[in-house]
Amino acid sequence: MTEYRFSFGPWNIHEGADPFGPPVRPTVEFARKLGLYRELGFEGVQFHDDDAVPDVEDKTFDQLQKEAAEMKKLLDDQGLVAEFVAPRLWETPQGVDGGYTANDPAARQWALERTKRAIDIAHLLGTNLMVLWLAREGTYIRESKNAIEAYHLLRDALNQLLEYSPPIHFAIEPKPNEPMDQAYVPTIGHAIAMSYQTCDPTRVGGLIESAHALLAGLDPADEMGFALAHDKLWSVHLNDQNGLKFDQDKSFGAVNLRGAYNQVRVLELGGYSESQRFVGLDVKAMRTQKPEVAHLHLKNSRAVFLMLVDKVRSFPQDVQQQCVADRNYEALEMAVLEHLLVK
Repeated sequence: MTEYRFSFGPWNIHEGADPFGPPVRPTVEFARKLGLYRELGFEGVQFHDDDAVPDVEDKTFDQLQKEAAEMKKLLDDQGLVAEFVAPRLWETPQGVDGGYTANDPAARQWALERTKRAIDIAHLLGTNLMVLWLAREGTYIRESKNAIEAYHLLRDALNQLLEYSPPIHFAIEPKPNEPMDQAYVPTIGHAIAMSYQTCDPTRVGGLIESAHALLAGLDPADEMGFALAHDKLWSVHLNDQNGLKFDQDKSFGAVNLRGAYNQVRVLELGGYSESQRFVGLDVKAMRTQKPEVAHLHLKNSRAVFLMLVDKVRSFPQDVQQQCVADRNYEALEMAVLEHLLVK
């Protein structure tokens, strides 16, 4: 069988800050982070635009090309590839009211231009995949925007970006809240519906993060199944979440092992590994971790995923088929639990 490919972002090796406290660990140099990828069993690097080219908005196109080429060489030297590039629109003052859906036309134009730069960076790094996390596309006050108009603005922005670069593909990463109180495109269903409204639906798909689905009160495995049914699951960010709290990015399977099993199962059912798309991990070390072991969450999450692949592949299909035929789902549930609990 085709092996899975794994990725993570440099922000997943971080200083230990959380929504309620400052950093508690020293910064790890970017080159050192890249050096850990292969050591931990990862091949793909997730990038924000300014991870690849710092201060991206202050650079000329020639500077952008030069610095992106330098990053590409760093990747090549480590045997790594860029999985995707994402424009970081949520940390800039121009994007305070959203980017593509801002009430200010100048802010909307800024978002488009920054995204075009991110597309240029993606191509220079050797990837045609762009992730759109629509972080501030939403409202704190519902009356501040017209939701119908906002969705039209999102569609129009996507169309302009698709026309800007025929090779580029967009994976929309939905999230129901945080940082906005209520976000537009909160689920994968919304993202896929949006894709069908664009000028080229074949180039717009989705990225599902486990915790984002849970925060919407949905099952990540079923969300993945929906996207796979539409052939639009273009990446996943696996992690875990302890209830409807802030986005915790806990290690995969750390809270709900059965839920993690079912996420792996649906990826197996959908032949995800054969697509050679990446299994991305968006997990963060606990704030209490000492610097020298603040990468184990990545190693552990990958290991849990692979153990669950073995569990999915070794589950006795004849037992499942018989339980389904007998409509004896209690027996099926017990068979799953025994399979997970017994070596």
